[in-house]
Amino acid sequence: MRQPPICSPAAALLDRVRTEIGVDWGDDDIAASPPHPVPLPARLSVSDLAWASVRAAGLAAGIATPPDPDRIAMAYRSDRVLTVDGASPDVWSPFSGFWRSRDGWVRTHGNYPHHAARLLAGLDLSTESDAADVAAVIAGSTTSETVAAITATGGLAVPVRPESPPTDARLRAAPLLEVIRAGGGDAAPPAARGQDHGSRPLDGIRVLDLTRVIAGPVCTRTLALLGADVLRVDPPHLAEPDWQHLDTGHGKRSILLDARIGRFQELLDRAEVVVLGYRPSSLATLGLSPEALAARHPGLVIAQLSAWGADEPGRTGFDSLVQAESGIALIESPDGDRPGTLPAQALDHSAGYLLAAAITGVLRRRRREGGTWIIRTSLRRIAAELLGIPRASEPEPEQTMDLPAHTASFDVDGTTLITAAPALPGLAFAAPHRWGSDQPEW
Repeated sequence: MRQPPICSPAAALLDRVRTEIGVDWGDDDIAASPPHPVPLPARLSVSDLAWASVRAAGLAAGIATPPDPDRIAMAYRSDRVLTVDGASPDVWSPFSGFWRSRDGWVRTHGNYPHHAARLLAGLDLSTESDAADVAAVIAGSTTSETVAAITATGGLAVPVRPESPPTDARLRAAPLLEVIRAGGGDAAPPAARGQDHGSRPLDGIRVLDLTRVIAGPVCTRTLALLGADVLRVDPPHLAEPDWQHLDTGHGKRSILLDARIGRFQELLDRAEVVVLGYRPSSLATLGLSPEALAARHPGLVIAQLSAWGADEPGRTGFDSLVQAESGIALIESPDGDRPGTLPAQALDHSAGYLLAAAITGVLRRRRREGGTWIIRTSLRRIAAELLGIPRASEPEPEQTMDLPAHTASFDVDGTTLITAAPALPGLAFAAPHRWGSDQPEW
């Protein structure tokens, strides 16, 4: 790995990304520092991680202008500035949070109705139960008993653990962005040959978006911002909070379609990029593992994001759960007792921008070299990177920012939507479509 001329943590991270995705960014671009740190106060260096992640996405797209650190912070905290017809949505379910057990702490995630129902079932509580009932049951059990009971019914819970430096060192020894060339030759998809690309770096690139929640949608939102034709596909049987899609759906079309039917295969046949965000084991069952897709679709660029990485392909996870189990929550404790959180869903957002950088860089390589490509990262791998950056003993104070300067307004079928503006400079979001409102066609 080349040594950047200024070895700040952000520059070192950018140098690593440059090497792993095989692009030739200039040392001056790598070393460029923000005018002030990204205002995401934490003991861990969220500021460096966020700056490097967004900067990587910009450099991969040929955007030399450094991003605005305040704009990055707002993009990472987009759920805090989102309004739908003037109202701020309820982002967190009462069943998502930290709970004191008999011998420690448990973190749960119940934002989706099916996860909340399974959590209550695991605790032997009725569907009429509330957060106080959950707290009472968990308080009478050990952490391991609680986690085992909830996960046995398909709910989501993890122990709040201290960091494990040996585990994180092992994870950091592997690539942050794993990039594998799975095939050779002139393997550009037929739809791309001779295509007249427009002014934006990804104009005309067809991206099939099989992601949900935050990290994957942030990645594909970034690809759409760069000009890609992004078609998000959700299974008809899984609900999605309306606010969540509006917050990350800019510039995409959205359909509901069963991946087992022929129409989905027709869309896949004409895609140039597929972004996968579901559990690897579930995708493999559908024949949608990266390896299976690479074998059937020469020339495809396949990007896979998971919560826990290749070691745990069947495990569901979210940013908040990874923070808790990796040790981040205890590092960010406000009082040395209660677990804390990062100032944003920083693992999700960083993973999204880094994956977008890798896809954009690999598409440039494919244009020169041909081939079929697989890219992988995980929230847990991002967490290990963050845990390896020098940290502060206490967070910096919160800063007040000019919200109107960093937000954008849209009309979505008569609904007034205000969201964070793009973190990448010089570009503007297109309005999101309603979830599931488009037709299954390119």
